[in-house]
This record gives sequence, structure tokens and C-alpha cells, in this order.
Amino acid sequence: MRRVRRNAREKPHGGYWVTQGALGFALSFLLLGGAATAQQQQTVPNAPAPQAASSQTNNLQQLTDQMAPGKGIPAPAPQNNAPSASAPQQQNQPPATTGDAQQQTPPEIPPKQSGYVLRVPVTYVNVPVTVLDKHGHPVAGLTWRQFRVFEDGQRQDIRFFTEDPIPMSVVFVVDQTLPKDVMRKINQSIDTVTAGLAPYDSAAVVTYSGTGPKLATNFTAATSPRLVAAINASKRSGERMGVPSIGGPMMSGPTINGQQVDPNLAPQRGNSGFLMVPKQTHPLNDAILYAANLLASQPRGRKRVIYVISDGKESRSQASYREVVRYLLTNNISVYGTLVGDASIWGVGFLDKVHLPLVPPEDVLPKYCVATGGEVDSEFTENGMQQSFARILSTVRGQYTLMYISHKSTLSGKYRSIDVRVEGIPGLTILAKRGYYPSASMSQ
Repeated sequence: MRRVRRNAREKPHGGYWVTQGALGFALSFLLLGGAATAQQQQTVPNAPAPQAASSQTNNLQQLTDQMAPGKGIPAPAPQNNAPSASAPQQQNQPPATTGDAQQQTPPEIPPKQSGYVLRVPVTYVNVPVTVLDKHGHPVAGLTWRQFRVFEDGQRQDIRFFTEDPIPMSVVFVVDQTLPKDVMRKINQSIDTVTAGLAPYDSAAVVTYSGTGPKLATNFTAATSPRLVAAINASKRSGERMGVPSIGGPMMSGPTINGQQVDPNLAPQRGNSGFLMVPKQTHPLNDAILYAANLLASQPRGRKRVIYVISDGKESRSQASYREVVRYLLTNNISVYGTLVGDASIWGVGFLDKVHLPLVPPEDVLPKYCVATGGEVDSEFTENGMQQSFARILSTVRGQYTLMYISHKSTLSGKYRSIDVRVEGIPGLTILAKRGYYPSASMSQ
């Protein structure tokens, strides 16, 4: 019993060490576990905070920007639970895009609170059309559905149509190379030429003789006294016509023994008995071109008309017929006229219109009217001239105005034919220009 108690007494002494060792082991285990827990907490990142949809998209794009082909993803930098005050904050940069995904040239952006007009250049072709019945009277009341317009054989869509009167600019061209009896009839009837004009029209007066065209007055109002004064100033007595005599007692000077006393009056050997009559000058081409230059400066949207009062003869002009017609069709100018004198007589006028081979035609006024969509009258009497002046201007005012868009480029400058038709009514006469030459001024 004593031995047992002794061992029991000794047990506390050895248990002390055992107890101390157990406590140390437990303390070491706790320290090691806390260090592992701290290390595990440092390697695990914080949970992402909820963000808006736009910020999530930017973060995805930033991740895409941080990736480089062939290099992989860079190692993340160690993060602390509390960011330091000296660390700069990261900014969201716009994503870099390639040329295939983004437009390189910026579009035109209009300023705010201001109107913006998108202008596309197109070629508008204006075609004045006169429709006459079988008696020569104008036909009114047609609609755009009855018209057909063809350019170079292809039908065009009519974009503008009206029968209402349009303000017009007229240049009156008066021939002063006519004989005296013809000029007398013109002087007595030309005062009525302004009767067909409206107050919103404008007119100019041009005269021409053997020396060329001359401006009597520039454009002025149709009701202006200046126009009446210019028309009165254009009246001339006319030229004396006749064939000079080449013989007779009054054509020779005094002679002695059959010889002329004055050597200047003696006939020349080799051409004795022959007299070369000089050809008269009728610069009609130059006069029409001069009037066309005046009309080309008139505002767009007005009818441009040249009214010629002449016998239609042409000789010794500096401008050719082709050059003048091209200028007229380029600037949308129509030529109308009243033939007077011998050109208005059916027999003589018909022979003048017949084109003989190798002989240049003299009567070119009807050709101008046909090419530009105009009209010409042949009047011999004074009363007929007055009726012609009023009828032609009334016909011009009652025209149909058609407009279409040509889809061909204006850079070529080649001639383009125009054909206007009216469907459903037989026996009509259509007066319109047969074509035009495109120009940059036609683009809008």
C-alpha cells in the first residue's frame, strides 16, 4: 500500500511534464493553424461588388485589352483588403477597334437646333411644249398622264408639270436690212408686239444691220415706257433695193473722139461691160447669238424666248449655225419668228427653203424655230403681221411645262434627243425642242 501511494505521489510530478508538453503541443497547433488561416485569407480575393451593365462591359473590354496574343494572361498583383491612399485609381479607357469595325472618316454632323439640307446634284431638263390641233389652235386641258417624254429613246418620268403661265424674258430682234416697203409695214405693226406681254414679264430689243447687232434697250418691265421708246427707236426707213445700171447716157462721162476725158471713168480692159454687184450682209446668226447672251443671264425658272422679225436670210455672220444652235439648246432658249418680205410669199419662200446641193441655205430662221421648239409665221400684209405678233406670244404663254430628271452625266456634253408625245388624241401637232446639250448649270 505504501508503494502504491508512493507511485501515486510520484505521478503528479511526471504528469506535470506530460501536462506541460500537451499544452505546448496544443499551443503550437493553434499557432500553426492560425498562420495557415491567415495565409489562406490573403490568397483568396474579395468577392466582386455589383456593378451596372455598362461598367461590366468596360471591365470585359479592359480584360480584352490587357491580353496580348502569345503572352497569356499576366499574373495578378497582390491586393489588400483596404487600398492605400497613394495608389492611383484605374480609369476606364475606350476600347481600341480596327478599321473594319469603325468608320475612319467622320460624317458631317449638323449643329444642334439648326436645319440641315442634304443636297444631291441632279440634272433637271425643262421642256416647254405647245400642242396644236389640226386647225393650228392651241389645245388646253391636257393632264400629265397623257404626255410621254423620251430621251435617247428611253422613257422618262415626269417630275414637274404645269399649264399655268410662267414669267418669261423676251428679246425682240428686228431686221433693219429689209427693203423700204417691208420696213414700212413693220413700222406700222410693231407697236402691237407688246400686247401679248404680262406685267411680270421682261423684254429687251436688239436690232441688226450690215454692221452687226446693236442693243436698243436691255431688259426692262413689259409695261415700262422704256420698252415702247426702244421699239419706236428700232423703226428704220429700210434699204433701197435695185440693180445698178451698167450702161446708158447717164453712166458715161464726156468723151473726145470716143475717148474718156476723165480717165477714172474709162472702162477697164478685160472686164468692160461687167459689174460685180456686192453681196448684201445679213448677220442673222450673230444677232441671235447676241440675244442669247442676254437671255443667259436671266434668272432660272423663267421662259427664255427670242422673237425675230426678219426675212430669215443669213449671210456673212461670224458665228455659224451649229454654234448658235448649241448655245441655244444649252441655255434652254426657244426661237420664234415672223417671216416678212419675199420669204413670206409662198412661191419665193418655198424656193428659199429648198436646199440645193453645194449651195448654203439663206433662210435659216425656220431651222432655228424647229430645232429649239419654237414656231414661225409667214405674213406679207400689215394686218397679218399684227395678228402674228399677238398669236405667237399668246401661244408661248399657254404652253405646257414639263420637267424630268436625266440620269446621265453632264460631263460628256453630247447631244441628247428629246421626243414628246401625247397619247389618246390623234391629229395633234407637238412643238417641243428636239434635244439639248447638257451643262453644269442644269444640275441642282
